[in-house]
Amino acid sequence: MAEKTITITAEDGLHVRPASEFVKLAKGYESDIKVTVGGKSASAKSLFKLQLLELVKGAELHIEASGSDEQEAVKNLAEFLSSLK
Repeated sequence: MAEKTITITAEDGLHVRPASEFVKLAKGYESDIKVTVGGKSASAKSLFKLQLLELVKGAELHIEASGSDEQEAVKNLAEFLSSLK
């Protein structure tokens, strides 16, 4: 299992447009990918479920992946989140 915690630094948090890009990126991996924020978890591959989490600036988001491409998935999803302004 691969995992990483990252703080959301984007001014507007992870609103719909970047969240949909995040989901699209996550769907490119075979691994099961889970996102946890404030004790609530959701599949990284579901925009609806992701939007139920409080993905605001300053929130600590934990990405956890399990599967054949878990390392690459966590690395690239974390980099995507870090690139958001």
